[in-house]
Amino acid sequence: MKPRLAALLVPVLLALAGCTATTGGEGPAAGPTRAARPSPFADCATLTTTPGSTPAPTGSAIADTGGPLPELVLSCFTGGAPVALRDIHGPAVINVWASWCPPCRKELPAFQRLSVRAAGQLQVIGVNSRDSRDGAQAVGEDFGIRFPVLFDQGEALQRELRRTAVPLTLLVDAQGRIRHTDTSGALDDARLADLVRRHLGLVVPA
Repeated sequence: MKPRLAALLVPVLLALAGCTATTGGEGPAAGPTRAARPSPFADCATLTTTPGSTPAPTGSAIADTGGPLPELVLSCFTGGAPVALRDIHGPAVINVWASWCPPCRKELPAFQRLSVRAAGQLQVIGVNSRDSRDGAQAVGEDFGIRFPVLFDQGEALQRELRRTAVPLTLLVDAQGRIRHTDTSGALDDARLADLVRRHLGLVVPA
C-alpha cells in the first residue's frame, strides 16, 4: 500500500511545487509593463520665460481688467517641476479643457494653430481638467496638440475662478493679470484672433 500511495502522491506534489514557483515568478502582473507612450504635449519649461518683448497693451485695447492668476501650483502633463500659475510670463492664452467635452475637442486645433502663428508674441497653455491622463493623451495625439499642458484633475483653477463649465479660456497680459474670461463655447481661429487683439492688444498673423 505504501509504494502505491507514494506513486499517487508524486504528481500532486509536483503540481503544487509548480504553482508555488510561478506565484513568485513572472506572471502577467509581475512582468514588465508596456512602455508608456511619449506625451504629444510640449514640456512646461518655457512657461516661466517671457515669450517676447511686446509691451503691455494700453487704452482701448484693454476691454476689461481682472485680477491676477490664482496662487495655484499645477503639475505639468509631461512631468518635471510643478508650475506656479503666478510665475507664468504673459501675454498668454490659457485654455481649460477635457477630453470628454465636445466643444473642447472642437476648438483645440484652433488653439494649436494660434500657438504656431503667435509664437514669440504670446504663450498658449492648456489646463486639462477633471480628466484621465489616457483620455487627454489620446486627444493630444489625435489633434496634434503640441503646446504645454498642465494637469488639474481636481478643478482647482475653476474653483478659484468660480467657473464650472468647460471650455474656459483666459487671456492674461504681460503683468499676469486676467484681461478676459471667455465661456462662449467652442472658439475658432477668427474669434481667437479677435479676442487676442481686443484684450491683449496683439495682432496675430494669419
